[in-house]
Amino acid sequence: MSAAPGETTLLEDIETQHRNLKELSNVKGYVQLLEKALNLSEAALAQTGALAPSQIVTPASLEKYSALQNFVSQVDDYCSSVEDGSGQRKLHLVYFLEEIREKTWSDIKQAMSISLLAAAEKLKWPMAVDYASADAETRKAFEHAFYNLLRLQDIGGKMRSALGTEKSGLYPLQALVRPVALRFKYHFEGTRQTNRLDKPEWYLTHVANVAHEHRTFMDSVIQALLNASEHRNIIASREFTYCLLPLVQRKLKRTMPSLLQRSSLLAHTIYQTLSFDAALVEEGFSLYGTSAAASVEDPDHWEGVSETVLGTKEWFDAWMDGEKHFAEEQYRNIISAADAWQIADDDAEESAPQLKTTNAARRVKALVEQITDRYSPLPNATRKMRFLTTVQLPILEHYQGRISSSLDAFETLSSALLRAVPGALSFGGKEEGGMSVDTQRLTAGVEGVKKLAKALLSARYLEVALQGWGEDLIFLELWAEINRFSGLKARVRASALLPEPTAEDDAAPENTIFDTVVAIYHKLVVRAEDMIVLQVSNEVENTLKPHLQRLNSPDASQDLTDEINVSQTLLPAIALLSAHLTFLRTTLPTATAATVYRRIASSLAEHILQRAILYRGRLSLQEGRRCAAEGALWLETCAGALGGALPRSRLEAPWLRLLQAGRLVAAEGPAWAEVVSATFGPIDEKGWQEAVVHAVGIGEMGREEVGRVLRRREGFQG
Repeated sequence: MSAAPGETTLLEDIETQHRNLKELSNVKGYVQLLEKALNLSEAALAQTGALAPSQIVTPASLEKYSALQNFVSQVDDYCSSVEDGSGQRKLHLVYFLEEIREKTWSDIKQAMSISLLAAAEKLKWPMAVDYASADAETRKAFEHAFYNLLRLQDIGGKMRSALGTEKSGLYPLQALVRPVALRFKYHFEGTRQTNRLDKPEWYLTHVANVAHEHRTFMDSVIQALLNASEHRNIIASREFTYCLLPLVQRKLKRTMPSLLQRSSLLAHTIYQTLSFDAALVEEGFSLYGTSAAASVEDPDHWEGVSETVLGTKEWFDAWMDGEKHFAEEQYRNIISAADAWQIADDDAEESAPQLKTTNAARRVKALVEQITDRYSPLPNATRKMRFLTTVQLPILEHYQGRISSSLDAFETLSSALLRAVPGALSFGGKEEGGMSVDTQRLTAGVEGVKKLAKALLSARYLEVALQGWGEDLIFLELWAEINRFSGLKARVRASALLPEPTAEDDAAPENTIFDTVVAIYHKLVVRAEDMIVLQVSNEVENTLKPHLQRLNSPDASQDLTDEINVSQTLLPAIALLSAHLTFLRTTLPTATAATVYRRIASSLAEHILQRAILYRGRLSLQEGRRCAAEGALWLETCAGALGGALPRSRLEAPWLRLLQAGRLVAAEGPAWAEVVSATFGPIDEKGWQEAVVHAVGIGEMGREEVGRVLRRREGFQG
């Protein structure tokens, strides 16, 4: 019969009842399985709990637990072999049974741990333990409980080896860490004032102190217990420290979400964590000799708890962004400071009293060193290099660009430098904001050279600093590591501020990591030095023009008398050179000042020689005497300005050709006859040189040039 609409047939009702009955049967089976598992769990706990205080745990003591484990395995095997519509629910059943099995083992471990902690409490644990002063019964109870937990771990390791659920760490030491963890939680995870986000060093120092405080107890008492067991390969103090580390790791993970939006606190926390890792390593900690050694490739290399943060890309990137922003902000403050380009006081840095520089250069150096301090504890070369290329090198590049821009601006404004460029237009001023700006005033005289000196000193200071950093151990090790790994080499080649890796295999690299940046700053030093030489030389030459023009005028001989007086037209140039050299002597390092002086003096001496002697009309004896006197005056002016900073021989060297030419055109009597005869006679070169030196005291010029000078004298016959 067919059913009416909305009603079921008898057959459908029977099928529905049959399915319900089957489901109830399955549920009954599930409940029976769960009941048996729970009964076995209770029996296992009761069996181990029934152990007498003096009894040692044995495999027989865990017989009920073994039955529970076998029962769960059988159910798992059966469920895996059955494939029907209810398979998913069977899978859930297996998960639940496995949870019962693990909870049972945890409870057994907990019960035996309580026994150990009860014995340890009599030793005043977790305070520092004076084991020798404890009575024999207390020590015996502690050692027995400790050994029982070790036995439980050993038996469980064999019984549960196929499960793969065991974590590293010795059971007894894990138990001893529990009171420490409770104190840690009380002080650093609650509402007490010791739980402060901005003071990570408090909880890090606490853990480090606990490890240090119990080291003697671990090295003597606990190590002896381990040596008498199957765990003699474990170093007790290291294992105890290893068991403490999860306290710090959990704390870091909990605080990180709050730190990500506060970059300064994030950086401080990471820095303190790195310091914590370094302190533990300095105390001798590594994974070698711990239960975790078998699970790592290199037990001697411990990544540290900082890896909890640095190993998470989001957190590491947040740190990098914060450090980069902080460094850039510090750099902007340095450059924009009112005294940034002032030459720093000599007392500002005792380590380099001979290396003056600007305030900005010193502060940039300090900033770069501060950045190095922040990332130097990083154990990973890749992360160090990222810090170097992302944060440090851009600061150095920006500052180099700043100095270079200042030199560009000076070149644009300086009429003395523009005059030296063929085809350039010199100008005395320009309209700026409706006002006439005297550009020459901004660059002329000592004040103008002072601007160039500041650029030179700044660049030279960073060049020297970079050379020193390149030889620092941290950067030598980083560069050596980069040269060893192809992946790091590829990253280096992608940066224009790093040199080409040179090392092959394990060979030491031939260069340093900062060679490219050193070369960039050295070019700045050379450029600034060239500009100083050109600026001073051209300014003095420009000031000397009226005097040279007067010397070549027809009226020049009218001013001559038997007594040689300094021409008033010469004094401005003499005074200007003296002012420049005095400033350079008191500002630049001695070696740099000596080099700049030599180049300036050589340029001026050649300029005066050409225009005052070689390329002017015939000179009378009186005019020759004036040339000789003026040459000597230039030298004495330099000697006075340099104030004994250089030996006399180095002072004279750039002026010798001019001095010799002056003496030649001022020679008379036997001296004149001797030098003319030797120069134009048949005498050999050696004899000529001796004759010239005998006649005028200087032999700097060649024979042909001496002849040119002699021909400048009136009445010369040769």
